[in-house]
Amino acid sequence: MSEDTKVHAELRDSFGKGFARRLRAAGKIPAVIYGHGTDPVHVALPGHQVSLIVRHANAVLELDVEGKHLLTLVKDVQKDPVHQIIEHIDLLVVKKGEKIQVQVPIVVTGEPAPGTIVNLDATSITLEVEATHIPENIEVSVEGLEDGTHITAADLQLPKGASLQADPETLVVAVSIPAAGIAAEEEIAAADAAVAEEQSEEAAEGSTEA
Repeated sequence: MSEDTKVHAELRDSFGKGFARRLRAAGKIPAVIYGHGTDPVHVALPGHQVSLIVRHANAVLELDVEGKHLLTLVKDVQKDPVHQIIEHIDLLVVKKGEKIQVQVPIVVTGEPAPGTIVNLDATSITLEVEATHIPENIEVSVEGLEDGTHITAADLQLPKGASLQADPETLVVAVSIPAAGIAAEEEIAAADAAVAEEQSEEAAEGSTEA
């Protein structure tokens, strides 16, 4: 685990929107810790440090709660819809070596064949992984792929120890020619056909005159 994920959490016993606003004004984020049969624990987290950590999907925090050490997975980050300020965080207690199910983002790399586009049908995929070895993302290369190529969940290259929990036939990426490109190709084909027909007619007329 990275030193950056070690976070000092303060216990809190006050609640409500007013108290939460005061916490945020003081540079802290209200959060709740739950899981493994324990009662929910309400804490305040250092705002700047945690805001940087939770930019990454499935972030894991090593919490020091008044001398008690807890490993927690960020399950939900609630933000103000206008200002995008973090208002509250839900943290799930996990154990080292424990396997959990998480949604891991899909990242497309490379460029497909000229004239084609990439359609990302699944932006994330459900995996079962060790709590302390959650991949930040799953890369899918589309380098040189032709029109009509489909990549399903079963085709993904998963990191060691990870197992797929989604339907293997789930469509992740499809490579296709955009509608505008198809229309342009049809117009060109039609024009070529018209030219060929005209040339054929001219040739026929010349043969008749001869």
